[in-house]
Amino acid sequence: MARTVARVIVDALEELGVQHVFGVVGDALNPLTDAIRTTEDLNWVGCRHEEAAAFAAGAQSQLSGTLGVCMGTVGPGSVHLLNGLYDAAKSRTPVLAICGQVPLAEVGSDYFQEVDNDLLFRDVAVYRATVTSPDQMPRMLESAVRAAVCQGGVAVLTVPGDLGDQELGDDRPARFALDRPVTRPDDPALAQAAELLNAADRVTLLVGRGARAARAEVLRTAGTLAAPMVLTLKAKEGFEGDNEFQVGQTGLIGNPAAAHALDSGDALLMLGTDFPYRDWYPKGCKVVQVDTREEHLGRRVPVDVGLTGDVGATLRALLPLLKATRDRGHLDDARERFTHWQEGQRRLADPGHERRWTGKLRAALDNRDHEIRPEALAAAVDAHAAEDAVFTSDTGMATVWLSRFVGMRGSRRLIGSYNLGSMANAMPQALGAQLWAPDRQIVAFCGDGGLSMLLGDLMTIKTYRLPVKLVVFDNRRLGMVKLEQEQAGLPEFGTELDNPDFAAVATALGLTGIRVTDPADLDDSVRRALDTPGPVLLDVLTNPQEVAVPGKPTVSQGWGFAIAKVKEILPSHEG
Repeated sequence: MARTVARVIVDALEELGVQHVFGVVGDALNPLTDAIRTTEDLNWVGCRHEEAAAFAAGAQSQLSGTLGVCMGTVGPGSVHLLNGLYDAAKSRTPVLAICGQVPLAEVGSDYFQEVDNDLLFRDVAVYRATVTSPDQMPRMLESAVRAAVCQGGVAVLTVPGDLGDQELGDDRPARFALDRPVTRPDDPALAQAAELLNAADRVTLLVGRGARAARAEVLRTAGTLAAPMVLTLKAKEGFEGDNEFQVGQTGLIGNPAAAHALDSGDALLMLGTDFPYRDWYPKGCKVVQVDTREEHLGRRVPVDVGLTGDVGATLRALLPLLKATRDRGHLDDARERFTHWQEGQRRLADPGHERRWTGKLRAALDNRDHEIRPEALAAAVDAHAAEDAVFTSDTGMATVWLSRFVGMRGSRRLIGSYNLGSMANAMPQALGAQLWAPDRQIVAFCGDGGLSMLLGDLMTIKTYRLPVKLVVFDNRRLGMVKLEQEQAGLPEFGTELDNPDFAAVATALGLTGIRVTDPADLDDSVRRALDTPGPVLLDVLTNPQEVAVPGKPTVSQGWGFAIAKVKEILPSHEG
């Protein structure tokens, strides 16, 4: 007997090695979820919100390097997938979204809940199509999966509610050809790049996620050129640990050593990065960029030599052409500055740091109520987390503290919404990560604003007994927005959050909840949270006035912050 459309899809996903499908059940998806119910190795994960489902699928894809899958039913269910799918698209990770649609005969009639999915997902998807006949399967599924995997993006396949249980006229197994070629530039381009780099006195490397598979080649290149290595946030994993060349991140979350390494070089070698912030690139130096995507070359900073190809293959061909640099002055200076900055950060993480503050501005600028320093919380998690822990972080200040105080040593992994910059990603990404790696410690750095956005999926964590550890930086603020306002000279407005006791909420939902309000209890509480079996939510009341100074602060930012603080302190006589 021929298989149904739903059975063809589910069997193909199982053959591809997909283990989890995330979504919310309903109407048009019923044939698909029923096929999953009767399948041995493919598991349905019922979430409370489709956005969480898409984030979880994207997390699994980023961590595994393979296809993630989520589903949304007719209309609103599919619309809810959008934010998580945009995150997958911006992260260039393969995700297949299977969306429901009204019965085929009703398409175009403004039927109840009808949404034009092909139009809705036009901007987010590298492939989108609606199945209009069982005979289009499995060809259409093959095209969707190939597009997602080979282009590194989102594919959306829409299945009308009356097609899922229809049988194929000409049934055959799905066939996928998913090998991706490894390419390198031609010899003349490599020679041109080598000539430029050999002529430079001070080369700095800017290394991104696209270079992570070429760690050995990148380290050899840094050693040959005696070049300090500035890392993007997504390159922390893979390059931060056991690396004598790295000097941390640049940008708003970065440090002065990385900024100086970039600004003082006379040549910049960009490897697998599309770092978007133009203001943080050096001015007046020569630039060589290596990227698999030709359209990325030169779009952030003018490039003298653009090399299209895989970073590993390109460097293996380039290294024999490079002359070893004997003068290590540029590297040693950057590393010394970086070590000095790290020592200062460790002092900030000291719970007794605020006792050393004096002066009239202490109440405005530092810790007036001796609340827990977010730096101390991040440092405590770093000290007690497993060497193979997987970290996720919410966009905003939680990512700043993770970036500065959590080291990606050992086999630790890190993901976040680092290209889209969405709120509320850390918890659902942790959900997907824990299902991907059930025996590893998963730690989510959650902002209080982000966590409360998708709070309902704490119940998903409880339902599936996922032992994730949720660390909540509870500063009762939208902290990054507060800092943005103050740097622009504006008083804080609209950022205060009327939070519940998140630990009590977690306890009511069946998770272990731990609340920390005293700095003296912090270290033991972090250790207990990470050692407690099962899901744990650690709610830590942190200082909302804490300031994260960027790596290259400007005078205007300093004046803006000072003016904002004066406005906040002085009573308003308006109205």
